[in-house]
Amino acid sequence: MFGYRVPAPDEAMLISGGRRGLGGAPFRVVTGHGKFVLPIFRKTRFLTLSMCEAEVTETCVTRQGIALHVRAVIAFKVGNDHESIINAGQRFLSDQDQMSVLTGRIFAGHLRAIIGSMTVEEIVTERQKLAAEVLDTSKVEMAKIGLIVDSLQIQSIDDGEVGYIEAMSAPHKAAIQRQAQIAQAQATQASVEAEQVAARNQAEYARQTAVVKAEYSAEVDRAQARAAQAGPLAQAHAQQEVLDAQTELALRQAKLRQQQLVAEIVKPAEAEAERIRVLAAADAQRMKIQAEAAASYDRVALDRMLIDQLPQIVKEAAGGLAGANVNVLNGADGLGEIAAGLVSQGLTILDSVRQNLNGQDSSDGRRPSESNDGDGSGNGLLQLHSRKDSKGDGPVGVD
Repeated sequence: MFGYRVPAPDEAMLISGGRRGLGGAPFRVVTGHGKFVLPIFRKTRFLTLSMCEAEVTETCVTRQGIALHVRAVIAFKVGNDHESIINAGQRFLSDQDQMSVLTGRIFAGHLRAIIGSMTVEEIVTERQKLAAEVLDTSKVEMAKIGLIVDSLQIQSIDDGEVGYIEAMSAPHKAAIQRQAQIAQAQATQASVEAEQVAARNQAEYARQTAVVKAEYSAEVDRAQARAAQAGPLAQAHAQQEVLDAQTELALRQAKLRQQQLVAEIVKPAEAEAERIRVLAAADAQRMKIQAEAAASYDRVALDRMLIDQLPQIVKEAAGGLAGANVNVLNGADGLGEIAAGLVSQGLTILDSVRQNLNGQDSSDGRRPSESNDGDGSGNGLLQLHSRKDSKGDGPVGVD
């Protein structure tokens, strides 16, 4: 629209020709919005609010009297408040490039003053402290002209051909070089060790590879050998199986023949021997029974003969009493005792003869009927002795 003016975001619009601005300023300040401006009665100018830069290259003398060449960069701008815009507009509106020139001169003066109160060591090692002090001392002065400093950077400090800074840095350089050499030696050693480890690993890998190849080769050779021997081995196994079968057949045939021989020869021979043994045992048993029967018969005949001879024996004993001197004290009872004694003695003699005959028969095998007495009469010789009791009152005894 005609007469409506709008400043850019990084500009301040200054309107002059009408009412005075804030604080009696010769213009009004408009930022961030538009304004109707009468074309003929009002005049509009714009002041930049963007960042500006100023470089300072100055030779400064330290407290030690050493000249240092210092190079610094200042970043500044016009303040955003109306007071700063009015101050800057009144000084730089017609030639805004002068802001950088004036700012550089202001900081150069403050930089010389501050460096003059410091040593080279402080300046070199405490650059941030130097920049902060320069900013603090220039802040009030920069505010008077409507400018604010955003940053101050000391870019370089050089003593020219004096060599003070270099000499000051020599120990540090030596230490750094020593550390660098140590680090280089350690790096070299680590590299050598890494190479050695890599070489060992390669050798180990080569050895393992060779071992695996050898194992594979041996396995292949064994497989080939087994394959080459498979035919002969199979044939040998087949022949061995045939031989085993033939041997088994021969053993079976021999066993069968043995069984046949046993059935044809041994069994009949054993049967015949058993038959002969049974017959011999039966014959022996028969002969034993016959011998026992004969012996029993002879004993019966002997007993019968002895019984038949008993009266004769008693008679002979009684006849022996006829010529004996016998005194009978008890009368008929005494005679009865004598007769009973004779019969008892005859029976005792009979039993003794029987036992003797049995013993002789068992010892010499002769039959009892074959034995004879001492005089050949067949009935033995009995001797009777008579004795008289010493007192003359006892019975007669027969021995």
